[in-house]
Amino acid sequence: MRIAINGYGRIGRCFLRALQESPLRADISVVAINEPADVESMAYLTRFDSTHGRFPGKVEVRGEQLRIDDKVIEVSHARTPESVDWRALGIDLLVEASGRYAGRRELDAFLEAGCPRLLLSHPGHAASDVDRTIVFGSNHESLTGDERLVSAASCTTNAIVPVLAILDAAFDIDHALMTTLHSVMNDQPPIDGYHHADPRRTRSAMQSMIPVATGLARGVARLLPQLADRVEAKAIRVPVTNVSAIDLVTTLSRRTSVAEINACLQQAVDGGFPGQLAYTEEAHASIDFNHSPYSAIIDASQTRMSGPQLANLLIWFDNEWGFANRMLELAAFWGRRLTRKVT
Repeated sequence: MRIAINGYGRIGRCFLRALQESPLRADISVVAINEPADVESMAYLTRFDSTHGRFPGKVEVRGEQLRIDDKVIEVSHARTPESVDWRALGIDLLVEASGRYAGRRELDAFLEAGCPRLLLSHPGHAASDVDRTIVFGSNHESLTGDERLVSAASCTTNAIVPVLAILDAAFDIDHALMTTLHSVMNDQPPIDGYHHADPRRTRSAMQSMIPVATGLARGVARLLPQLADRVEAKAIRVPVTNVSAIDLVTTLSRRTSVAEINACLQQAVDGGFPGQLAYTEEAHASIDFNHSPYSAIIDASQTRMSGPQLANLLIWFDNEWGFANRMLELAAFWGRRLTRKVT
C-alpha cells in the first residue's frame, strides 16, 4: 500500500515512526510527504525527537527526498491541496495530518487534485463532512472499501469510546462527564503571547493548567449514538509534553461496586481489545505511559464509587503514540478492504 502524508508535524512524524517500528512496514510504504518546512529540518526532526527518542532507522536527505533506510520518500512543500499532483504519485491513500482541513468542501479539494482517498487525523467539522468516522478496535469492521473520506476521530475519542461502550453494555450509563487532562499542544506558546483568539491559549503553556474547548462529547455521540445528550466533556491542558488522562464520572442505571466495575473492565480488555486497551492496578505516574501504543490504559487503582451508582474512573493514554498506531492499523485495514474488493 502506497501512502502519502500531508502535514509533517507531531502526528505525521509519529505515523512514520510507528510504521518504522511496526511489522506493518512489510505491507505499507510512505512514498511522499507534503510539508511547508524545508527538507533538512524535516530530516532533523525525524532523527531526533524530544518525546520519543532517536529514530530507529537511518535518515538521509537527497535533494528533495527523504531516505529512510533503503526507502525513498518524495518531499513537496505545497500550502494548498490542489498544488500537489497526488495522482502522479500513484498513492492509494493520503494521511491528512496537518489538521487544517475538516470541512467537506476543503476535503473534496484533495480528491479533485487526484488523491484517491483521505484518512484524517482529526474529526470532520460535522459527521456529514466525511464518509465514516472510525475508532479502530470499536467500529472499523464497518468499513466497506467504498469510502473516500474517513476520519480516525481524535486521540481522546479513541481513548474513551471503548471504555464507555464496555460500561454501557454492562451497567447502562445514565449520564457521563469526562474531563480530559491533556498535555500541551503546539497551539500554545511557551510564554504569554498574542497568537490565539481564545485568550486562555495566549497564556504560557508550561506555567499554568489551561481550560480549552473540546468536541469530545460530539465525538462520543457520533460513535455511540445511544449516549447522545447524555455525555458532556471539558478539557484542561496541563504542563507536560506528552501523555494525557481522562477523568470519567458516570451515573449508572444499576447498583454496582468498585470490584465489579474493575472486574468487568479487566475481562473486556483481556477478551476483546487486543492492542487497543490495557488494564493496570499498579501505582503509576503519567510518564510511565510515554510511547505506549494503547489507545487507553484503565488505571483500576483509581476507580472510585460515591454511593452505589456514581462511578469515577481514570484512563491514561499517550495522545501521540497511541493515536498514531491506531491510524496506522486503520490504514492497513482499509487497504485490506480495498484489496478484497478488487479480488
